Amino acid sequence: MLGFINALPGAVSQGLIWGIMAIGVYITYKILDIADLTVDGSFCTGGAAFVVLFTGGVPLWLALLAAVLAGMLAGLATGLLHTFCGIPAILAGILTQLGLWSVNMAIMGMKATVAINVTTPEMLDKLLVSLRFVQDVAKGARPFWRHPIFVVGLFTVAIIVLLYWFFGREVGAALRSTGSNQNMARAQGINTNFCKVLGLMLSNGLVALSGALLVQYNSAAEINMGRGAIVIGLAAVIIGEVVFGKLFRNFALKLAAVSIGAIIYYIVIQAVLAMGLNPNYLKLLSAAVVAVFLSIPYWKGKYFHKSVRKEGVHNA
Repeated sequence: MLGFINALPGAVSQGLIWGIMAIGVYITYKILDIADLTVDGSFCTGGAAFVVLFTGGVPLWLALLAAVLAGMLAGLATGLLHTFCGIPAILAGILTQLGLWSVNMAIMGMKATVAINVTTPEMLDKLLVSLRFVQDVAKGARPFWRHPIFVVGLFTVAIIVLLYWFFGREVGAALRSTGSNQNMARAQGINTNFCKVLGLMLSNGLVALSGALLVQYNSAAEINMGRGAIVIGLAAVIIGEVVFGKLFRNFALKLAAVSIGAIIYYIVIQAVLAMGLNPNYLKLLSAAVVAVFLSIPYWKGKYFHKSVRKEGVHNA
């Protein structure tokens, strides 16, 4: 139990980092109504682009920006395959994800892993987030504002505010309209293909940003770091919706719920690991968690509302 409590700050930190990725998944899955599988590739693309540039001497903020742009290019590729080539969105995402594996290997110099040398204090201090900061803040060796929870929390708040502003503007409203009803959107003169491409670029840019932050946190980029990312993103979206759906009606709060969903997911994972689960079963556990939360709305609609209707007929 003590080990689980000690691991909680790290679990919350990782949950917040993956929560940014989950917000990107929310844009495609819930707003655009597209199941975008590019995520598994673009997550690694962001991390790979960042680590190569940062270790090569590029300033951190420029490396972060390059990572976001690399993710947006991945989203652009999926968008063009879907809209210009007429390939179904889910297949377009699979094709881009497949191609990104080679692209990511090329970015990383054909190495499966590229590490950030955090043995030198100068390099470590340049990072925005790191697992070492969790321990250092706990020991009092660093100020609280260097804690990953605080830093990534600020990132999350800034992203939610910007997205709330963006989707309140004309372009954002057109994007939401495209996901809600394409035919009606086209009847209103909206270029739905442009909106799809824009949404995919925005989504994968956030996914890549999350990958760049995770690379800093772990001090290394690994070619398979994005494998299963879409499952974690969906888990966060569904958990946030199921737990906070009736409480959070505002769009900004729905985005916050997604981030909280990612935190809940990682706390659950940490709790199960503390109980002695073999880490090799984590993928199976992730799939089971997503399946359960995806099934809850169906179960509620089929069984709960059915019993209510029967009771109403009986009372009539």
